[in-house]
Amino acid sequence: MKKIIIILILGFSTMLQAQNTVSGTVTNKNNQPIKGVSIYVIELHKGTTTDDNGKYILTNLPNGSLKLNFVLVGFSSQNKAIEKLQKENTLNIILEEAVFEMDEVIVSTAFNKMQSQNVMKVEHESIKSLQRQGTATLIEGLATIPGVSQVSTGTSIGKPVIRGLSGNRVLVYSQGVRMENQQFGDEHGLGLNDAGVESVEVIKGPASLLYGSDALGGVLYFNPEKFADANTLTANFSQKLFSNTLGSNSSLGLKTSTENWKFLARGTYNTHSDYRISGGDRVTNTRYNETDFKTAIGYSDSKFSSVLRYNYNNLDLGIPEDGIGEQSSSKNTGFPRQGVFNNLLSLNSVFYFEDSKLDVDLGYIVNDRSEFEDSDIAGLHMKLKTLNYDAKYHLPSMGRLESIVGIQGMHQKNTNFGDEYLIPDAMTNDFGVFGTVNYEWKTNVLQAGLRFDNRQIRTEENGTLGEEGYFKAIDKSFNSFNASLGYKTNFADDLTFRFNLASGFRAPNLAELTSNGVHEGTNRYEVGNSELKTEQNLQTDLNLEYKTDHFEFFANGFYNHINNYIYTAPAGIQIDNNDVFEYIQNNAKLYGGEVGLHFHPHPLDWLHYETSFETVTATKQNGDYLPLIPANNWNNTIRAEFKIKNWLQEGFASFNVNTTLNQNNVSGFETKTNGYTLLNLGLGGTVKVGKTTFDVNLNGNNLLDKSYIAHLSRLKTDGIPNIGRNVVLGVNFNL
Repeated sequence: MKKIIIILILGFSTMLQAQNTVSGTVTNKNNQPIKGVSIYVIELHKGTTTDDNGKYILTNLPNGSLKLNFVLVGFSSQNKAIEKLQKENTLNIILEEAVFEMDEVIVSTAFNKMQSQNVMKVEHESIKSLQRQGTATLIEGLATIPGVSQVSTGTSIGKPVIRGLSGNRVLVYSQGVRMENQQFGDEHGLGLNDAGVESVEVIKGPASLLYGSDALGGVLYFNPEKFADANTLTANFSQKLFSNTLGSNSSLGLKTSTENWKFLARGTYNTHSDYRISGGDRVTNTRYNETDFKTAIGYSDSKFSSVLRYNYNNLDLGIPEDGIGEQSSSKNTGFPRQGVFNNLLSLNSVFYFEDSKLDVDLGYIVNDRSEFEDSDIAGLHMKLKTLNYDAKYHLPSMGRLESIVGIQGMHQKNTNFGDEYLIPDAMTNDFGVFGTVNYEWKTNVLQAGLRFDNRQIRTEENGTLGEEGYFKAIDKSFNSFNASLGYKTNFADDLTFRFNLASGFRAPNLAELTSNGVHEGTNRYEVGNSELKTEQNLQTDLNLEYKTDHFEFFANGFYNHINNYIYTAPAGIQIDNNDVFEYIQNNAKLYGGEVGLHFHPHPLDWLHYETSFETVTATKQNGDYLPLIPANNWNNTIRAEFKIKNWLQEGFASFNVNTTLNQNNVSGFETKTNGYTLLNLGLGGTVKVGKTTFDVNLNGNNLLDKSYIAHLSRLKTDGIPNIGRNVVLGVNFNL
């Protein structure tokens, strides 16, 4: 069957002849060939693997320059550039053994450098490594990255927080385009499933130079899973079971490639009951169900590369209101509940010229969100349609100098169909133009950029003047200039220093401009302010890294000053027994950072110890604390790696102690939160039984069934604890 499918797909490309090729041999320092090295060209979405003799070949490559990434676990990764491809090119590589994690190519920054070459410190984590920690959702996994937290509503709804900033201040990218899903709402989660996602990159700080408005606090950039190597067909099935929520996550994927064509598809179903707290009670109506489907088709030749991707995500979410109420293990959501349908279509293309290239990304997103209060008729029904475009022209390189100029924009329409309005019908248009340069010499890199943006927001009048739910029509325009400057150098062979200074901005969102009614879940009447100004920030980042064969140390520090920070404050009056809160502005500052180390003692090659500490302090100009700032956290992990004969490869066992400290630095409308310590255990590896090979993970999270309340939990005001002990079993079969 596999051969038939491959032959059928090959039929599409029989008339296409290879033009440029790169071939070679990958060896170790003893000149021995290395089998199984992955060679991947990111912008072509094309890869291959070395054979038993360490040999590889890539065909149908474009003219001009090209970067090849060589990766194998246990060896230092390499990113090699060929400046001008000939018809036949030979590139032999020597890989050195490495104890620590592989150096990764960073896609979210402009020049796609290896992390060791990158001016900006970007956190890169594979989804596989996050899943090995046994977290139930993608956002829970992200919250294990130093500097990243989540605002949660039970286990089903989580919003990312980067160094104390969240909501519209953090931009999410998937499939190369920005996700738009009404992220202003406290109960509007990420809306993204980790199935079919390869890795995530976290930019902690202003990224407005590349991404425009809403990247003031940082960016989460999700890289989709890679296509199969040329002329191969692969399939896999994964299953995860969760003891706490009686949950199940099932995923089935198929992918195949020829020299030119590529295709993949993946379907996933995720279902959970109400989560159980310490002691055995379940939190009523925290159950949820999720259906996710991803597919992609790509083509590349010597002139261009193009990938069309589609993602459908359907979420059925219960909204907890009664706390510990009726006990049930049902997975059918009760009232109130949300229904969210998200459709994401993207087209990513690269056009190659003689010594330059044009990178074009187009995206179309439809977010259909309904809320059902006490019947199957939606009281709230919003549909958000967003068209994104992004074009970057990579100018011909001039020696060590690389340059990019680009334009970026968005056309967005919000339409209400229900009786209840959170925000009015509106039209938003963004347009930005930018340029950035990168200059390298010896171990030094200097990067700088400049950008201008305009955002226009037009809303329609709705309701009756003087009554709840009235929105006056507004027509606003916001402009902003932003710049960035970064420098990276090696003080010594093992010591890297980075300095970045960047500005960012965020135009006020529709809720902040127009709100006029009781905010769901807070029992307060919120009043928008159509005269709000653009938030503008300036952040300084310092990064110091020391790395040897058996020891790693890092220290990140930041200072973030925000002008015109938008927040709510009491007006001193009530409407219908609800306190009135108004949106106002004040200058604010946030500062803190992350520090950590990774110790691999010699000669105990199987043992690893990792520890990290993160802290954020955030205040207004008058010295009062900002709300929703995560508590300080200290995370410790001991991990052993091993193999048992031929039946268990890449085995691991980890013991994690995660300590969250007291959060006493709270705003006037928050309560202080006590600290807590959670113990977590993980076991797993790759098992081979006969001709069958599969990955298995067994995790126990919150082993002692600790009762605790996270500071950023939206159920905190009702005194409802977070999830209790949860045992997770996961298997992944390559079919």
